[in-house]
Amino acid sequence: MKPKSIQSATRFTLGALSIGILTACGGGGSASLDIADGGIRGTGSSVGPVSGFGSVFVNGVRFDTGDLNGQVQSDDGITAESELDEGMILRVDGEWRDDGTGTADALEYDDTLRGRIESVAPDTSGAGEFVEIEVMGQTVVVEKQTVVRGTTFADLLSGNGTDLSVRVSAWRQEDSSFRASYVGVLAQSTVGDVEVEGAIEEGSVEPGSFTLNGVNVTYGSNVEFGDGLSESDLVPGSYFEVEGDYSGGTLEARQIERDDFRRYNRASDDDIEFTSPIQVSFSASGSGPQDGEFRMSDLVVRVTEETELDGGLTVADLQQGILVQVEGEFTADRTVVAEEIELREGTAEVTGAITSLVDLTARTFEVGGVLVQITPFTIITDDDDDTRISLEDLFRGDEVEVEGVEREDGSGAIFLEALKVEREEPEDDGDEQNEFELEGKLRAIDDQSITVLGVRMNIGIGAFEGNTDRSVIEQMVSPQTGEFPLVEVEYSLAVSGQHSYRADEIELEEDDDD
Repeated sequence: MKPKSIQSATRFTLGALSIGILTACGGGGSASLDIADGGIRGTGSSVGPVSGFGSVFVNGVRFDTGDLNGQVQSDDGITAESELDEGMILRVDGEWRDDGTGTADALEYDDTLRGRIESVAPDTSGAGEFVEIEVMGQTVVVEKQTVVRGTTFADLLSGNGTDLSVRVSAWRQEDSSFRASYVGVLAQSTVGDVEVEGAIEEGSVEPGSFTLNGVNVTYGSNVEFGDGLSESDLVPGSYFEVEGDYSGGTLEARQIERDDFRRYNRASDDDIEFTSPIQVSFSASGSGPQDGEFRMSDLVVRVTEETELDGGLTVADLQQGILVQVEGEFTADRTVVAEEIELREGTAEVTGAITSLVDLTARTFEVGGVLVQITPFTIITDDDDDTRISLEDLFRGDEVEVEGVEREDGSGAIFLEALKVEREEPEDDGDEQNEFELEGKLRAIDDQSITVLGVRMNIGIGAFEGNTDRSVIEQMVSPQTGEFPLVEVEYSLAVSGQHSYRADEIELEEDDDD
């Protein structure tokens, strides 16, 4: 089995996760499920991947776009809301409320990269967690949480996709690679129309030309510079976005603009909510244990004793590469004081058949005893071709793979808050309805059973065979400190024993080399 953990696919690390330990999530404060609902009230800009339509969902908020007549501001051929897709990183200027609704005054979309896939390289571990593609010479990490259109993640994982023309919506990482939120195949007629961003290389600036992240760029007197930019701004080390026509190894620029971090520029109002990977890890400062700052999307994010860290997140978890959502207020043009920070990185996963009725009112279902909660962040697709489907398209018996965040409600019950649900093509062996795989925190273990992702199951004979030492795992379980080992479990319906399921194979996540 290969469910994704935070630290695996894209070389990310989350505090104690590097040794396979996770801190328990805090309670939601009520008996109901504590799910994301858009957070706090604000007026300003909200920047994050689109997760749904019927108006448009960004950062868990349903923004009413009725006053915009479907218009989207973009230079990339997307002019209408109907042309947007889930996973595209969108800027919404407007107002959002703490009931999860908002009103959009403007929608703005911009491709991060656009061009031909030059190479495809699955992760070298063989785990199948991510694929690195090259677009216009730039490295793009595509993972299971990435929304892929026109091809599939499985196809890319097989090494296919070279020569496809794609648009990419992504976050630039500290090493100048990109982490994709969306990859969509374009018509072949757009092959020469490209977009690339990066830093101008030292010694490359000449009149009418420069090199941007390995791409030779030329421009003439008819080039269009972005607001406030001129030729004098083209200095080595500065980041820019260039659109134009690519031929014979040279990009002839039509437009030169600031890089995608302009998505996060301060609006006329001070509030901002945004989702992005952390560029520079949290560094403590000040008198309080929670005082300090980190950097993401070229913004300095200050954490104070008043900052709410959701779902058991701690400042020690705010490490480079981790995807988080921040809501806060600008105090300077590039500095935000965080009011709320929430993890948007998958920490747990379950694969198997849906074993309950799909509750369309509560927006929940079960997979092998794991309660799955659908939220405004959840993206649901058909794995066969990555087409968008809805919760209404899922039924008991459907094979699904669910990736999300392990949560705990006010009563202590565990559930999986889904970030992405993929409906899978059933296998032909006839056993798939009774067999499941999961990854989560080992909350309890005794002589006869274990409890993971809220499922208590019998320990099968030989379940700990292989690299995993049971005694080591037992010593890692510490309810007093809230630390639990991250384990991967293959399990099935039990034919005997005290519980409904039987763990057939138990393995520490860090020990999984398959």
